[in-house]
Amino acid sequence: MSDDVTKPAAGETPKRGGLFGLFGLIGSIWKFVWSPSGNISLGTLLIGGFIAGVIFWGGFHWSLEVTNTEEFCISCHEMSDNVYAEYTGSVHDNNPSGVRATCPDCHVPRDWQHKLPRKIQASIELWHWALGSIDTREKFEAKRLTLAKNVWQVMKETDSRECRNCHDYDSMDVSLQPRRARNRHFEAEEDGSTCIDCHKGIAHELPAGAFNAERELNETYLAIEKKD
Repeated sequence: MSDDVTKPAAGETPKRGGLFGLFGLIGSIWKFVWSPSGNISLGTLLIGGFIAGVIFWGGFHWSLEVTNTEEFCISCHEMSDNVYAEYTGSVHDNNPSGVRATCPDCHVPRDWQHKLPRKIQASIELWHWALGSIDTREKFEAKRLTLAKNVWQVMKETDSRECRNCHDYDSMDVSLQPRRARNRHFEAEEDGSTCIDCHKGIAHELPAGAFNAERELNETYLAIEKKD
């Protein structure tokens, strides 16, 4: 019968193989994990780091949700006195079905991979809020067209993604729509138009120069499509 103890060479400490070696390895790892690293063991650091990570993630997620509400969006007078005042009473705010589309429903993506970049981009808006870029009605009106064009361009690039969270061609019963709307939706589906191509000014007033800006935007995208 072979002994489980490996014969050592001269001057070496006897080593055990098999299960004894495995238990020894596990014991060494366990001792390393829980041995002091400075004044705190590695195990304590790992557990503490995990708890801190959970707290950080919870706080991060909470902050995203808090800043993704209508109340937060209109907490500054720039929004409440201008775009929100226009939104109030619109079809997205008040309608026979009682279903409301609030600020984040239209302007913040739902899925994580698009929501996070949008939230990072929003930090620029906070910077302009601190600068007072549109803190008066006059300043807001002066920048209204630029602000509107920025939103229109994003909606063109995303194929009106946020609109389609509620409105979808496949879910529409076009037979219940007025003839004009039904025909326009058929045309839009055939030529690949997106919601914002026809539905500007639904929740907010159109700025001066909107039609020229719309034509320029459509011409730009038409040129891009031809190049592709």
